[in-house]
Amino acid sequence: MKNLKRYTIIGMIFVLITGTLAHFLYDWSNNYIVGFFTPVNESIWEHMKLLFFPMLLYSLIINFKFKGTYPCITSSFCFGILTGTLLIPIFFYTYTAILGTDIFILDIATFVLSILIAFRLSYKLTLSCKLSSDAFLLCCLVCVFFICFILFTYHPPKAGIFEDPTISHST
Repeated sequence: MKNLKRYTIIGMIFVLITGTLAHFLYDWSNNYIVGFFTPVNESIWEHMKLLFFPMLLYSLIINFKFKGTYPCITSSFCFGILTGTLLIPIFFYTYTAILGTDIFILDIATFVLSILIAFRLSYKLTLSCKLSSDAFLLCCLVCVFFICFILFTYHPPKAGIFEDPTISHST
C-alpha cells in the first residue's frame, strides 16, 4: 500500500508537469501529429487533453507495475482518467458562470484540482475494488474519449466546448 501511495503521488507530479508542458508543445513543434495529443487551440475541449493523455500514459505504466498486486487498478485508473478529464469543463464552466469571466489562476487551479481528485479517486478505488465489475465499461469509455480527442482535434463539432475563445466568430 505504501508503494501504491508513493506511485500515486509521483503520478500526480508527472501529470502536472507533462500536462503543463503539453500546453505549449504544439506551438513549439507545430507538428500535426503532436496536435492529436496536445491542445491545438484554447478551447476547453483541447485543454482536457492536458490531463487525459498524461494520466493515460502514467496509468499504463502503473497498471503494468501493480496489476498483480492490485487487480482493480485498471478500472480505478480508468475511472480517475474519466473523472479528472470531465472535471476540467465542470469546474471551468461553474466558476465562469458564477464570476462572469475566466481568470487565469482559476484555470490553473482547475487543472491542479482535477489532477488531485483523479488520482485520489484512483488510489482509493484501487484499494477498495468497488469498480472491478465495471472495468470493461470504463476501459471502453476511455477508448471513446481517446477516439474523440483524435477525431475532434482538427474537425471539432460546432459546440461551445470546442470553440477557441481567442478566435472571433463573426456572423
